[in-house]
Amino acid sequence: MGIANCQVGVSLHLARDHASTAVNWRLFLPQTWDPASAKADAGKVARRAACQIPDDVGHVEKWQLALDMADEVRSWGIEVPLAIADAGYGDAAAFRHGLQARGLNYVVGISSTLSASPATRCRWPSRTPGPDARWWPSIPTSHAP
Repeated sequence: MGIANCQVGVSLHLARDHASTAVNWRLFLPQTWDPASAKADAGKVARRAACQIPDDVGHVEKWQLALDMADEVRSWGIEVPLAIADAGYGDAAAFRHGLQARGLNYVVGISSTLSASPATRCRWPSRTPGPDARWWPSIPTSHAP
């Protein structure tokens, strides 16, 4: 794994059939650049002035920046008919819940290692034969009111 020496931006684009454009963007500031973070790196914090990063700007997760930008764009009277994001955002349950809480339709990628199931589903032991070839007893999966 390498280290990228660059600035990372989070952007919100609006797209139509034949074009798209960025309508909002934010600089992502890693925890190592945030003096208020437990992971702050003194050398990186010292470079903030040279980069002209305002003192009141700190680390915010990328998915939260995206939700903040969607809120801002909507405050301008521009609707977001469908939010599309890659797994870097889709893997964050808080991002998906934030989109849902805002009533936004979305399609997001998720990584192949992420598992999801309805909140009403319970995890039960797998039904594997024991030494005497009996199965686990049946366990009801619904709860009576």
